[in-house]
Amino acid sequence: MLARCTEAHKSDKGRSRYKTFDQFVALTFGQLNKCFTLSDISTGIGVSETFISSLGLNQSPARSTMSDGNKKRNYKVFETLYDRLLSHYSHILSKRYQSHIIKEIEDRSIKLIDSTIISLCLSMFDWAKFRTAKGGIKIHTCWDDTMMIPDVVNITLAKLHDRYGLEQLVFAKGTIIVEDRAYFDFLLMLQRVKAENVFVTRIKTNTVYETIAELELPNDTDQDILRDEIIKLSGNKAIKTGIGEVRLRLVHVYKADENKIIEIITNQLDWTARTIADLYKKRWDIELFFKAIKQNLQIKTFVGTSKNAVKSQIYIALITYLLLQLIVRTIAKKKYAFSNFVEKIRICLTFCLTLYYVCNQVGEGAKKIRGKPQEELAFRTDLFS
Repeated sequence: MLARCTEAHKSDKGRSRYKTFDQFVALTFGQLNKCFTLSDISTGIGVSETFISSLGLNQSPARSTMSDGNKKRNYKVFETLYDRLLSHYSHILSKRYQSHIIKEIEDRSIKLIDSTIISLCLSMFDWAKFRTAKGGIKIHTCWDDTMMIPDVVNITLAKLHDRYGLEQLVFAKGTIIVEDRAYFDFLLMLQRVKAENVFVTRIKTNTVYETIAELELPNDTDQDILRDEIIKLSGNKAIKTGIGEVRLRLVHVYKADENKIIEIITNQLDWTARTIADLYKKRWDIELFFKAIKQNLQIKTFVGTSKNAVKSQIYIALITYLLLQLIVRTIAKKKYAFSNFVEKIRICLTFCLTLYYVCNQVGEGAKKIRGKPQEELAFRTDLFS
């Protein structure tokens, strides 16, 4: 698959040694080992000729060679690889994961849309100006709830508004879209209504609306749901856009952990208020994803300062995440917290063990040697004198 992506983007043209495969292996090694510099990657891969051979390389990459590759090899080859891997393994990812299922909308396609900002040092990444003395990029993400993995990713400057971060914000008929109020837009809402999408988002505090009817709430359950009403947007902009003619729904939910009320707006009038509230709560899944890759993979510290190097590293981090999810969902016999699983892979990476052994036989606790070792190491007392 990587070979086809390489051919499609001609990313090995003029490269006799450090090919696309070599760069992919080197940067993936850097992700799994949390290498902060190119020198760390070069040293780690070059620790053993056996390990170099096991990785499918002819030699360990030099720091200067990797730096040159990060600058000049187009990041789109890795973006394409991520998309093709996701397409190829989508059935397995969907089949092997059980997310929180909301019974009333079981088997419906759900997309979660959000973004996260990565801060950058402006003096080193001068192309990524965000604020007066701060740099940054933004990773716009569409999360597929069935696969529990991002299916669309776009990397932009941090100053770009979330609303314009993704080209596709209208989906196939019946798709449920869950997002925060950064995507609250009258024209977008109308487009989704026409496409028969269901949107679930937070209403902006200054939005003008009129209540048409108030729906009854159960007396003995769902005490966190305070109010459920049918509304019409009555502001001048809403009327001009046309969304003012559409009947919408506003569910008021008390969030105990933050001691505040959130107002969720949707064009779905028939489902229970509990379903609407639980759908919005699903946004937490994409927040957990952002937290997981920031804590366990390398997308906060970069081994190159060019725009191309940064995007290459982020897409390889996403590929690494996808491959780790495939391993833990298909090979591991027990469930792991993502951080624990990544740490186990990191520790065992250079031992050339099978993935099955690492997933299912490497664990905590004391290990006793069974039988006499083949070779004994004799340490002299004056060894370091």
